[in-house]
Amino acid sequence: MRKTIVEMLKRAGGDFVSGESIAGELKISRTAVWKHIQKLRDNGYEILSRERCGYKLKDAPDLLLPSEIQIGLDTQVVGAEMHYQPSVDSTNHIAKALAYHGAPDGTIVVAEEQTFGKGRRERNFYSPRGKGIWFSVVLRPKILPKDAPQLTLMAAVAIAEALNRFNLKLGIKWPNDLLFDGRKVVGILTEMTGEIGRITYVVVGVGINVNIARDEFPEELRPVAASLSEMSGDEELSRVKIFRAVLEEFDKLYREVNENGFGEILRLWRKHNVTLGKKVRVISAVEGGENFGGTAVDINEDGALVVETTDGKRTVYAGDVSIR
Repeated sequence: MRKTIVEMLKRAGGDFVSGESIAGELKISRTAVWKHIQKLRDNGYEILSRERCGYKLKDAPDLLLPSEIQIGLDTQVVGAEMHYQPSVDSTNHIAKALAYHGAPDGTIVVAEEQTFGKGRRERNFYSPRGKGIWFSVVLRPKILPKDAPQLTLMAAVAIAEALNRFNLKLGIKWPNDLLFDGRKVVGILTEMTGEIGRITYVVVGVGINVNIARDEFPEELRPVAASLSEMSGDEELSRVKIFRAVLEEFDKLYREVNENGFGEILRLWRKHNVTLGKKVRVISAVEGGENFGGTAVDINEDGALVVETTDGKRTVYAGDVSIR
């Protein structure tokens, strides 16, 4: 109901909307309307009220509330169900619990901050309050478990395509880090639960640094982390608009995967990548495994990186890659 109230106030274009009109639209009492208005105000909406005129929206918060994100959201699967929390330890933790209890395909968990954001190889991901987009999506794809790693590439491509709408161009370092000036802006962690021959669910966790100033990062992260606002000349960006665009691109590419496979994803990944043609150092995902160097020459149909070494071509399915 609060989402509908916000939609009605926005459609009014700065004019007042009577409480009677809102009550009629929602089929509730005017007292109930007032209670919803109070709740919206508590969530940061600046709503004016005037006797015999009704309510007028003066300003909306840049909070990642479902009532904001879902207004005008053009998706079919992703984001139809959305869970919002001001603070969580990790959105992936919440999403996996929801998935275990039957959350539908495309369910989103989003938070204003993560106190223990998860990165690859058990690393922490810095996720300060109100400064980024920290979310996870539950997927139930129609693919085999062996193809699940390519969903990570899909997520990276979706974010790159979404940010292009705002003239923010990031490069993808294999498999899924999105970089600006060699520093990470977006991190992605994909976790799968299933059995032989069947995926039960996949949770894709995403962290996007949006409005974090360079000196706001912990000192140890400043050489390796960047944010979208830095790319735009320290201009503060709308997290709501960016998140909506990310969900739309994610939804479009996810439906492409379910209908046609990963061919288009791999084409778009190659378009956005900053890895191919570069000298790289491959660090094994297995403790004690072999590390080696070479030139990244391609990704194969499974999304694995093909590296040309002095001993011939090697295929990398998992691990960290640094660009020399």
